[in-house]
Amino acid sequence: MPRLTNGLGVQVEDTHICVVMVGLPARGKSYIAQKAQRYLQWLSVPAATFNVGNYRRKDAAQPTADFFDTNNAAGERTRRAAAEAAVADMMKWFKSGGVVGILDATNSTKERRRWVLETCQKEGIETIFVESKCDDEELIMANIRDVKTTSPDYQGQDPEEAAQDFRNRIRNYEKIYVSIDEDGDESEMTYLKMMNVGRQVIINRIQDYLESRIVYYLMNLHIRPRSVWLSRHGESMYNLDGRIGGDAQLSPRGEQYALKLPELVRKSVGDDRPLTVWTSTLKRTIATARHLPKHYNQLQWKALDELDSGVCDGMTYQEIKDYYPDDFRARDEDKYNYRYRGGESYRDVVIRLEPIIMELERSEDILIVTHQAVLRCIYAYFMKKDQEKSPWMHVPLHTLIKLTPRAYGTEEVRYPAGIDAVSTWRGKGSTAKHEDPVPEVI
Repeated sequence: MPRLTNGLGVQVEDTHICVVMVGLPARGKSYIAQKAQRYLQWLSVPAATFNVGNYRRKDAAQPTADFFDTNNAAGERTRRAAAEAAVADMMKWFKSGGVVGILDATNSTKERRRWVLETCQKEGIETIFVESKCDDEELIMANIRDVKTTSPDYQGQDPEEAAQDFRNRIRNYEKIYVSIDEDGDESEMTYLKMMNVGRQVIINRIQDYLESRIVYYLMNLHIRPRSVWLSRHGESMYNLDGRIGGDAQLSPRGEQYALKLPELVRKSVGDDRPLTVWTSTLKRTIATARHLPKHYNQLQWKALDELDSGVCDGMTYQEIKDYYPDDFRARDEDKYNYRYRGGESYRDVVIRLEPIIMELERSEDILIVTHQAVLRCIYAYFMKKDQEKSPWMHVPLHTLIKLTPRAYGTEEVRYPAGIDAVSTWRGKGSTAKHEDPVPEVI
């Protein structure tokens, strides 16, 4: 079994937890499930989501609302079979080394929840039920709009017809939906209830450290529509020289980008939308953000400072290879885990970024102006990128990136400034100052 020390800071051995989603459609369950999986994977905890809807689509790809009617016996059999297949696959996954499995479904009756609980108990798997409840019509409608445009159930369908069918599906579920019973026969279960996007939270019988970490993260989530904007600082004088680290000033082209950034932000954000700007404490990020509108609240975070390169700070890659050849080779072999002498690794950066991620999840619209390694780690979190590959991702200078989390993934839009800049991407084994990055699939 995995010995989970990375990211969580403690050892968690022989741990298996099933997070069971509960709630009506359009309450953000899939969004919460996907976010929880990304967060855990980001912390190097093996996690996977088992979406019952995906299993059901194998037999009923785009059913109408009638399929979910309680009186539709054939539909009920298909949905039950899908749930059984999802749980069976999850059990196999646990036996192969999985730690946190997330069962994404409505689980809207006591009978269904009891079945999942007993199935997990037989295999020695802990369970946390996570119920998302919402009676805020504005939020429900926002989720319906999101689902009708992103759910595989409604691909290629007229948006208004899809929305109406989805409302009818919700009404069918409302006929049988029973909230987790806090005082009755479900009071002994471990659960988290989230009311109206975290305005009220009820926690019951959380048992160990990893469970508490999951619950703490979920308590910080909200499902209101929002976006996050990411940008590296403008090109710096160190970038021109191919040097790493330092606290260099912007180059002339970096200054041009700082002047251009407000226009890119207005194009993507709009004039009236409130925005909070986070930068690191280093000169080049603060200088890049200084021309943004004065009514934007700007905050500096030490946690957003660039990866500490220790004794190699200010050196070129050729100098690192000349002075520290073993370190140069070791970093290429395992860039995510390699720690500079007296400095940090990418894994260290992830650990110090966890408070930033928590604050991001609590917040509305944020623009982060930061550094290459830090931005790679944040980008990997939102886009569910493999941590081992994230240190090699191409994150160009002079580009604004907009990320919009959705129920079934994160949408990305890039806004190049059209201002030339060096490429700071380096391939394995290379000591060149700048290279053309290997094409990657985004």
